[in-house]
Amino acid sequence: MGLARLIGGFVRRHWRSYASSAVMLFGVAVCTVLIPRKTGALIDGLAAHRLGQHELVIGILELLGLGLAIYGLRVAWRLRLYSAAYRLGVELRTQLYARLAAQGPAFFQHQRTGDLMALATNDIDAIEQAAGEALLAAFDGSLTLVMVLGIMFLGVDWRLTAIALLPFPLMALAFWHISSHIHTAAGDALKRFSDLNDHVQETLSGVRTLRALGLEARSSQQFSQLAAGAAEASLRAQKWEAAYEPAVGLTLTAATGLTLGLGGYLVWQQQLTIGALTSFSMYLGQLIWPMFAAGWVLSLIERGRAALARLQPLLETPLSVDDRGTVAQLERGPLVFEHVGFAYGSHEPQERRQQPRPALDDVSLRLEPGRTLGLVGATGAGKSTLLRVLLRQATPQQGRVLWGGHALDEYTLATLRSGIAWVPQESFLFSASIAENIALGRPGASRAEVEQAARMAAIHDDILRFPHGYDTPVGEKGITLSGGQRQRVAIARSLLADSSLLLLDDALSAVDTGTETRILEHLDELRRTRPELSAIIASHRLSAVVKADLIVVLRDGRVVERGTHEQLLALDGWYAGQWRYQQLEASLDAI
Repeated sequence: MGLARLIGGFVRRHWRSYASSAVMLFGVAVCTVLIPRKTGALIDGLAAHRLGQHELVIGILELLGLGLAIYGLRVAWRLRLYSAAYRLGVELRTQLYARLAAQGPAFFQHQRTGDLMALATNDIDAIEQAAGEALLAAFDGSLTLVMVLGIMFLGVDWRLTAIALLPFPLMALAFWHISSHIHTAAGDALKRFSDLNDHVQETLSGVRTLRALGLEARSSQQFSQLAAGAAEASLRAQKWEAAYEPAVGLTLTAATGLTLGLGGYLVWQQQLTIGALTSFSMYLGQLIWPMFAAGWVLSLIERGRAALARLQPLLETPLSVDDRGTVAQLERGPLVFEHVGFAYGSHEPQERRQQPRPALDDVSLRLEPGRTLGLVGATGAGKSTLLRVLLRQATPQQGRVLWGGHALDEYTLATLRSGIAWVPQESFLFSASIAENIALGRPGASRAEVEQAARMAAIHDDILRFPHGYDTPVGEKGITLSGGQRQRVAIARSLLADSSLLLLDDALSAVDTGTETRILEHLDELRRTRPELSAIIASHRLSAVVKADLIVVLRDGRVVERGTHEQLLALDGWYAGQWRYQQLEASLDAI
């Protein structure tokens, strides 16, 4: 979709705002063209001694009235117009945010956060200006140009008008040349701003790592280079925009010289009055605005086109996870994995694809409601991938997953995810208070419910030690909390959520064994009060899954062992060996 089509559709939806602005601009144009005509009439009347003092005062007051009317109408149309144009920015940002929120992790693996932020701010601002300032400046300038030329041609002298227009084709050629360069320069400036934005975002997010590695100077040097490149690109675009003014100035200077030469000759031959020549000169001066408006409009349009060329591919990128389900309510029933297979990179283009190694290979599992499943295995065995498939962050290439008799893709994403409380390996907290972070899944939860969830996650006592308790801000991404505290706040958030399935993806790795035991005991208590709650616990620490109803050992994406804790110990396989090793390690740590 091109810029003209985008703006055209927006104008049709908000035609009242644009129509009222156009009417006010028409009033401005009428008042504008009346001023030189009345001025010329006053000069001719004074030269011919036909005006008395009263008529002169009336004429001057009329000119002042026209000036005040122009001022009022210009203020009114700007207020009316920009209130409409800003709505386009709101619509585009809302559309972009909705698109990004609907994308899965695979999409963000190929996108930079800083670039997405720049698109949502700088690029949409450029499109917004094209819909606001550019559109109405084009209308205002075109209307003024037509009316002024009409008055000059029909109301003053057609010969002066014809000779004044001789330099204008050269100006149009210069405008075409300048606008093509502005489009290229504006696109480069937007891209360089995105690069700068991305560097700042990454630097601030990883500032502690940079300090720990002593990379502040290197990062500062990179920032300086990116900032210089962005400034240079913006300056290049501004230089081409500045080229409009000399083109306009040279054109109008040439037109003025030609008209004064011919006009002086006509006055000398008594074929034109001094008042008419004065009016014509004033009208010629009024052509300055339409010419500058043309340059300004072309500049804004080219910037808008360059911005839309960057934004549109993002808006048209297919969703990495289709949301075509129709089932809007979770059905109670078992969770079943039927011969599920998944490999990363299988969705890459054919020319970039290599034979992928399966992350899940023929996985078949069954979890009854109210039961707990433990997932264990070495790093890279496929534990997190299995949870991602369940969350529909990844779509299996073989097999299917059923929940309550329905395949996962039959549920709407909102329904599916509202029934799952997930605690990932890297817990994410928002820049809000501890209480607000815990209540994220249930914003209407009372403080007592929040505190009860915190007790179950063994974080309540830690929270009370903070100066402001539950109202303590955690900082961006929970920077003021330790890793274990962040994990426990995230666990409290999941326990408070009213969900049917709890997923813990190595969510106890940052807490000690004593705290882990307390959390698991509280989880057992919660399941007794909510017998429909199922849980899947993926963990490297086997003590986290000892009480699970079923424990599955994954190796290279395949199920190699399954059973209860006692059954797996009796098998004397990987699980039994790992259990003995971890028990020995724990006993040595206790010494």
